[in-house]
Amino acid sequence: MRILLKLSGEALAGPNKMGFDEETVRRVALQVKKLVDDGIEVGIVTGGGNFWRGRSSENIDRTKADQIGMLATIMNCIYVSEIFRSVGMSTNVLTPFECGSFTKLFSKDRANKYFAHGQVVFFAGGTGHPYFSTDTGVVLRAIEVEADVILLAKSIDGVYDSDPAKNPDAKKYDEITIDEVIAKNLQVVDMTASILARDNKKAMWVFDLNEENSIVNTMQGKFNGTKVTV
Repeated sequence: MRILLKLSGEALAGPNKMGFDEETVRRVALQVKKLVDDGIEVGIVTGGGNFWRGRSSENIDRTKADQIGMLATIMNCIYVSEIFRSVGMSTNVLTPFECGSFTKLFSKDRANKYFAHGQVVFFAGGTGHPYFSTDTGVVLRAIEVEADVILLAKSIDGVYDSDPAKNPDAKKYDEITIDEVIAKNLQVVDMTASILARDNKKAMWVFDLNEENSIVNTMQGKFNGTKVTV
């Protein structure tokens, strides 16, 4: 089985809210190692929000702001991949554009070669183009490498009909179709990513990264989040 795990930048920051929280990342690494040891192929996409929220600025050109965001995801992937290595995994970081010797250039064949050797593959740099988020990046890479499912590790325990932080009566879905997500604009991922997932039949499982052992539990059927079906 092959999965693509999306880690938000904010999740990597842990309680610090900015930068990295090494203990948080180490907990993720130990869970992913359990999956790899069980024979599951794991790809990783990270957000960049722990470093950069460029779209909130009115003083920076959108294209340049998005380029800074892409670089933030590369920093995240290099850091997280090193923590993964420290607990005994082999990793490689792929980007859609050249980064000198820091990363390798993405291709499906290269990614498949790394998966075949039991490596965790990090897909950094988003799609390589402005105006596309890491949400779109994770769905695109999942399609390209034929992942069986996308795991969205968030700071919330699933998909709700409204913001539970603002509405105490918000209803959580155990399962919902991607068509319903799009129709109700529930923002599981952004609209471009949602439509791409629908058209290419990529299911997404949404869960709380901060719940103890949540990644392993999700893969072992002890799932407390929301399954977005296609």
